[in-house]
Amino acid sequence: MTDQPHASAPPPSGKSGPSAKYGAIPPALWIIALSTLAPFPIAAIAYGWGAADVARPALTVILNWSGCVLAFLGGVRWGLESGRPEPRPLRLIISVLSPVVAWTILFSRHRIPDGWVIGGCIAAFLAQWLFDHQAPDVPARYPRLSTAITAAACISLAICLDQAMKTGHV
Repeated sequence: MTDQPHASAPPPSGKSGPSAKYGAIPPALWIIALSTLAPFPIAAIAYGWGAADVARPALTVILNWSGCVLAFLGGVRWGLESGRPEPRPLRLIISVLSPVVAWTILFSRHRIPDGWVIGGCIAAFLAQWLFDHQAPDVPARYPRLSTAITAAACISLAICLDQAMKTGHV
């Protein structure tokens, strides 16, 4: 991880400090990121403590949203890597694996118990987070955003996993 911008990034606009090093996260980016994370806790609460007619659709929402967010994070990683003057093929391949794994997990629903599907989503988020945190040459803000997304997703999915285990959907 580095505080230096990627070679393809536009030069800083004469500012000094963390934002000049692409380390500061602009407020608008946080607002968008946090808004995008909202379905995770909302669906987890609905699944964990909602009535049966709310809980089942809430699980569908959180699992589908997990697939979308995992695919998005893979796309971000693809964009960061493909923007390099000489993209590294292995990193491009790995960035494509994230959405493939996410959709494989989603397509396994109703074929294997929900607990395993939820656990698979948690594992996919954690694997992606680990990969992102050892990625070289990314803006310093990227790991912080990745951590926020992963934490929100995994905590919410853990609530769902707990409920699935309590209800026998494992």
